[in-house]
Amino acid sequence: MKILVGNWKSNGNMADKNKMIRALERTNTDIKIILSLPYTLLSGNNNKKIAICAQDISEHPNGPFTGDISGQMIKDTGAKYVLIGHSERRTNHQETDKIAKNKAIMAIKNGLIPIICIGETLSEYKSKKTKTIIKKMLLDCTPDSGKFIVAYEPRWAIGTGITATKTDVQTIHQMIFDILKTKGQEKTPILFGGSITAKNVCEFINIPHVDGFIVGGASLKPATFLPIIDQMNKKTSKPKTKVTNHGKQNRKCKKRS
Repeated sequence: MKILVGNWKSNGNMADKNKMIRALERTNTDIKIILSLPYTLLSGNNNKKIAICAQDISEHPNGPFTGDISGQMIKDTGAKYVLIGHSERRTNHQETDKIAKNKAIMAIKNGLIPIICIGETLSEYKSKKTKTIIKKMLLDCTPDSGKFIVAYEPRWAIGTGITATKTDVQTIHQMIFDILKTKGQEKTPILFGGSITAKNVCEFINIPHVDGFIVGGASLKPATFLPIIDQMNKKTSKPKTKVTNHGKQNRKCKKRS
């Protein structure tokens, strides 16, 4: 089953959420849809088709931590997932790999599934340090036990309109899978993110070990989010065969090898 995470970041209100939920309810898909919403929108979701995700979690339990939202508090809203170590948290709040791992462990302790984000900066990418950086982040951020998801998001591609090449994604996702396999965690889903839209999602959907996507701006409105789901449906469904007048087969939505 493919996974699609819509990360609303610091956007949206209850009316926006309700509009998106209604639109998704009418969508026929086997894709696991997760909406990563601001804290103010986490509660009040009774739809079994759509899972709710927080965008951050405190590395501390309940206590004297003004402004923090604990794992227990997130769990009480009905949310099932939580983003960990998103590039904007790392850049704007100086979050380290150690903090990310602590938060992932706290999420698991509270029955939440952490979606752990890793990715290199533009300077690291240009210096051809991507593999070294991603390996270190993966090993330093992921817990030794418990269920979690990894999201590879090149930091230079988030919100820029620039997307990594198919070769880049295939190479890094294979490396992530190989490392997780050495830890006995090869069943961990690996998502790809970074300026994903309906126009480019098909380039990546059938790359080995790309188990889904994390989407930012395109997830804010049904008009841009639902077309991504539609394209994923086409690329993951069995190709339909049409026989032409010449007896030739015309296969639509052919899977990439």
